[in-house]
Amino acid sequence: MPNITLSIPPGVYKKMKEHKEVRWSEVARRAIIEYLEKLEKGGLEISSKDLLRMLGKDFEKRIKETPIEKYEEYYERARGAEWKRLKSFTTQM
Repeated sequence: MPNITLSIPPGVYKKMKEHKEVRWSEVARRAIIEYLEKLEKGGLEISSKDLLRMLGKDFEKRIKETPIEKYEEYYERARGAEWKRLKSFTTQM
């Protein structure tokens, strides 16, 4: 069976070590299988709040602290880069 490596926050790792009776690889395996089943059924929808919770408090804090102008600037750059990519792709055909 193939192996994978997971990165987890130190606090979670510490709590996991307190429960040596749990087979964490089995917990992860089951969660991955369940997630894949949801994906394949097309029933995987996640709210913005749930996504932020999954990404963590640090990520949520950075989003809230970043001025909206930064997001607008990035959007314009990304849109320009995508336009340039598409334009070069169609001219090559």
